[in-house]
Amino acid sequence: MAGSLMAAASTVCPPSTRSLEDYSFGGRLNLIPFQFSASCSRKTRVRSQSICDIQRWPHEGGRWRIRKGSSSARRQLSPVLDESTLMSCSYERHNHSSCFRKNHRRGHYTKGYVQKGAFSSRNILVDKSTFSLSKFSVKLLPVRRSFTPSATIGPDEPRVASTTWPEDAVIEKQGLELWDPEIENAELERFLSSPLPPHPKLYRGQLKNGLRYLILPNKIPANRFEAHMEIHVGSIDEEDDEQGIAHMIEHVAFLGSKKREKLLGTGARSNAYTDFHHTVFHIHAPTSTKDSDGDLLPFVLDALNEIAFHPKFLPSRIEKERRAILSELQMMNTIEYRVDCQLLQYLHSENKLSRRFPIGLEEQIKKWDADKIRSFHERWYFPANATLYIVGDIDNIAKTVYQIEAMFGKTYVENETTPTRTPSNAFGAMASFLVPKLPSGLAGSLSSERSATSAEQVKPSQKERHAIRPPVKHRWCLPGTGQEIEPPQIFQHELLQNFSINLFCKIPVNKVQTFGDLRNVLMKRIFLSALHFRINTRYKSSNPPFTSIELDHSDSGREGCTVTTLTVTAEPKNWHCAVNIAVQEVRRLKEFGVTKGELTRYMDALLKDSEHLAAMIDNVPSVDNLDFIMESDALGHTVMDQRQGHDCLVSVAETVTLEEVNSAGAKVLEYISDFGNPTASPPAAIVACVPKTVHVDGVGEVEFRIDPNEITEAIREGLNEPIEAEPELEVPKELISSSHLSELKSLCKPAFVPLNPDVNATRIFDEETGITQCRLSNGIPVNYKITQNEAKGGVMRLIVGGGRANETSESRGSVVVGVRTLSEGGRVGNFSREQVELFCVNHLINCSLESTEEFVCMEFRFTLRDGGMRAAFQLLHMVLEHSVWLEDAFDRARQLYLQYYRAIPKSLERATAHKLMIAMLNGDERFFEPTPESLQQLTLPIVKNAVMNQFRGDNMEVSIVGDFTEDEIESCILDYLGTVTATGSTEKGNEYEPIFFRPSPSDLQSQQVFLKDTDERACAYIAGPAPNRWGLTIEGQDLFELVKKGSLVSDDEQRKPVESKDGEANLSGKIQQLPLFFAITMGLLAEIINSRLFTTVRDSLGLTYDVSFELSLFDRLKFGWYVISVTSTPSKVYKAVDACKDVLRGLHNSKITQRELDRARRTLLMRHEAEMKSNVYWLGLLAHLQASSIPRKDISCIKDLTSLYEAATIEDVYVAYNHLKVGEDSLYSCIGVAGSQARVEADSASVVSEESDGSAAGLIPIGRGLATMTRPTT
Repeated sequence: MAGSLMAAASTVCPPSTRSLEDYSFGGRLNLIPFQFSASCSRKTRVRSQSICDIQRWPHEGGRWRIRKGSSSARRQLSPVLDESTLMSCSYERHNHSSCFRKNHRRGHYTKGYVQKGAFSSRNILVDKSTFSLSKFSVKLLPVRRSFTPSATIGPDEPRVASTTWPEDAVIEKQGLELWDPEIENAELERFLSSPLPPHPKLYRGQLKNGLRYLILPNKIPANRFEAHMEIHVGSIDEEDDEQGIAHMIEHVAFLGSKKREKLLGTGARSNAYTDFHHTVFHIHAPTSTKDSDGDLLPFVLDALNEIAFHPKFLPSRIEKERRAILSELQMMNTIEYRVDCQLLQYLHSENKLSRRFPIGLEEQIKKWDADKIRSFHERWYFPANATLYIVGDIDNIAKTVYQIEAMFGKTYVENETTPTRTPSNAFGAMASFLVPKLPSGLAGSLSSERSATSAEQVKPSQKERHAIRPPVKHRWCLPGTGQEIEPPQIFQHELLQNFSINLFCKIPVNKVQTFGDLRNVLMKRIFLSALHFRINTRYKSSNPPFTSIELDHSDSGREGCTVTTLTVTAEPKNWHCAVNIAVQEVRRLKEFGVTKGELTRYMDALLKDSEHLAAMIDNVPSVDNLDFIMESDALGHTVMDQRQGHDCLVSVAETVTLEEVNSAGAKVLEYISDFGNPTASPPAAIVACVPKTVHVDGVGEVEFRIDPNEITEAIREGLNEPIEAEPELEVPKELISSSHLSELKSLCKPAFVPLNPDVNATRIFDEETGITQCRLSNGIPVNYKITQNEAKGGVMRLIVGGGRANETSESRGSVVVGVRTLSEGGRVGNFSREQVELFCVNHLINCSLESTEEFVCMEFRFTLRDGGMRAAFQLLHMVLEHSVWLEDAFDRARQLYLQYYRAIPKSLERATAHKLMIAMLNGDERFFEPTPESLQQLTLPIVKNAVMNQFRGDNMEVSIVGDFTEDEIESCILDYLGTVTATGSTEKGNEYEPIFFRPSPSDLQSQQVFLKDTDERACAYIAGPAPNRWGLTIEGQDLFELVKKGSLVSDDEQRKPVESKDGEANLSGKIQQLPLFFAITMGLLAEIINSRLFTTVRDSLGLTYDVSFELSLFDRLKFGWYVISVTSTPSKVYKAVDACKDVLRGLHNSKITQRELDRARRTLLMRHEAEMKSNVYWLGLLAHLQASSIPRKDISCIKDLTSLYEAATIEDVYVAYNHLKVGEDSLYSCIGVAGSQARVEADSASVVSEESDGSAAGLIPIGRGLATMTRPTT
């Protein structure tokens, strides 16, 4: 995104800025208790995220996950770390078309709807190709590397934790590496029953008024901290006439705080969310600013105190937020959200979780007055019912405790007090799961060493923590209970295109507090890791009967239970066979268990990954540590740090046997494998989500009929099919043998050569940035940076110029389908896809492959342990030299894009964006999904040539960032990149057919889309031309040259150089002469416009809940565009569009202020500072340093970033603004309206004019996460 500094420096896949989670990974097995997911999927699969995330991705592993940018793991239904063992080949939901790559503003997407990619059942090379307003990606073993390797929860005692071996453990720690099989069972049991060590740096305390707090010093990012105030109240605590009031208070208290507003100019970011049991207000801030006398924490605490305990319920603010929430409700009410609600309703039919969704009920939201809202606040918002979390760059714990006491200590103490009691069992079933684990009478157990107040001090408080709350009773799926199996429930809707079924089982959360608990988690993870490969090995045909099969086992702090879910997705015509196969495979795993080879393989991978994470203990961002602690506390697990987690994991790993692994795993699968057996665990619910109609060739749309008894019968048939044990699979230790490598080196004679004729040096090292540039004798340029940002870890990215822009008019879609084909096949040389995948698992390699409008890109994440970097380079070499193109993989890839295209009319957002893109870019198919006609014209040779012809000479560039030595990296570069066959000139490969915006004026500049739906919703997109990152325009102008000539500079812009802090003249006055001028100023402009859109369209006018301005600035293509995305109601959307246009055009009448510029600058610089610790961010900075197609990118673009932002002035921003085309003749808009009364246009199906052959139903994300949590307040 242009708003980020990395984008300004030119990212690999402009115009979006990519983060760690934006890429797909394969090969990592991160041991995180509580969540497992094994799956195989072939086509589009999106799982709805839990908690805040709208798509069931299987954030952002496990059931529900959040991406980077999401502020809290508490917003996910998955427990602590949402890592799944293995996941499905899942493609992210289209967020619309490539020009709208990120429809939600950074930081606002978190609580909203995020989707989750999963492990590719068919691809080790994960395809991340983008097209149109959307992107899909397949995630290979997604890993949130910042989290601790083993799940945990807060220590029972809030004191300094010991990292030593438990004193009562009979077995000495040093002897565990070689576990003696003669050790008596009693000794083993004693060891396994020993408690896990609590986090050594986590400080816990409690004030007199009952407020509990946790403090954790954490240095990443430097000079910043996270402060989260968690109030233990949510939608589950609402009465029948209060549904949604907790969310309403969150909005009013948060946005009504003047003290929070004052923080906005400091570089702080803040937000809030509400779920079933919690309302959380969080602030991310610098530790100090010029105006805070060296310490910003007191100001942040003051703001949180006002928000939580002293809000002003002004009628004007209440009405503003009422309008915003009603808009939010309509925005959320997508088909994905409705599917989530259905799943929750049936899974938790016996309790309030099935009907107390945090967003609330529209008819009630409209009625509440200030007194009603204030009454709920007084009932629940008090210190004893809250927990404060502070994690960040904090050196003085005692000072922090004093500041907390000073700010919150007097809150409510002066009022009437009652004795504080420990929450009793009557607190309800959720109490032990959903409030931080604190010892009996927390204050009484505080040691003098760690506690800010003694037990005697913590006596009075205004109110006690609610000892009795409405209980949340679950009907557990336990064996031998004799429960009758409820018939399958069916949810049918016209916006669904795919068949999906979820088989649920829920049991109480098993708190991970002892070595035995951790051992049980490890065994389950190993067991469930195998399912993906089982299915993957058996189903390789071009058209298998299922889209995806996923088995997930994870704890849910938000639901207060552990849920196992078998999810089967298929085209409606194949549903019966898909269910049958899924049951067979689960039964096979349960009956025969994992093999010895699988046990060894996954155990080794888990231990390696755990070791890697332990080495990164000092590189974990504060927000990730905080999320982990909050979720762990909610579940009752022992919180350990990464190093403790690894040590404990190693100690229990040696005690694990194959028999025990299979026994533990079999219990998880029993509710499916023994379906109908009265002694087995029964399913909690079986829910099928199906379309109302399906397409039949030669007939058209016909009604889709399905009966619950048919579903039950399909399950029973799977139980009766014959099954056989899984054979062992040979896994290669290396892809290129040492002897073969010697031959290659002898033949190719790899060497470094001068970078250009004017420079004799074969390497150029920049001391300031630590970047080395070199070039190989075969023409491949290489950039690398040595850094300890991520201990013993590295990332590598290959960028190939061309992308979809190189598709010819006769081969539209060839590049994007070709990249997907390569990913689907996953074979290299003589190695099968399964062997390559397991090779990556063994070496902890994560690999993704994507195509964008401008580039084809491959990215590798690896560890430097056990030859991981050499293994990654071997895989890259094999892909470049020995890729295998398979006809069946091509068929799957083409079918996939056919599905995408035919799914467009079922999505209001996608249909609206698609129509706008067609109009603005004059129907150029390179910028949206390939049409069925184009897809039918493609062949395997065509797509292969379209991709491989771009891999030519210096058209490729490789960048590597990691914790390696110069000798290590250059050895790999020479051995595996230097031996790649040299190719010819790239001049022809860099040519592409001209791109045009539609001439204006045009009757297509303002369009509408109407979608028939049971519920009303509306959205709109407004777009127009912009220059590219380097000042080149679609008309052929070079704005950079015009700036040099002074034709773009007004008389009042002749400025004197400004002195910098060190006395040297900075770049002020010269910025317009530097290559990054337009990237810098466009980024600042985007921040300013976004701020104005929020203030005007959302806050003042109340026309929307979510509005954003995004820039797409290309590098190679000589143009860009901007997009405003807005959601609203059908009655307000037209006014919202007009208001957005007024804001966009109003910068001349309402001049940008210095305060606005300073805030935008501070936001971007803070973001840059935080991201500098990320290897992936550095990859973006390195991108195109030696790209011949982007001559203006050089090392100065990286070195001068900070100075450029600091030097930019209001006049500079207006130079950029003047080259955004915002006039009526240049703007394109499209409004989408959905509802039962929506007008059906004659061309309502014009987005997809071809008749579907019924074989490629579009996929809709499913899950149960959207309903459990509200979107971010801002």
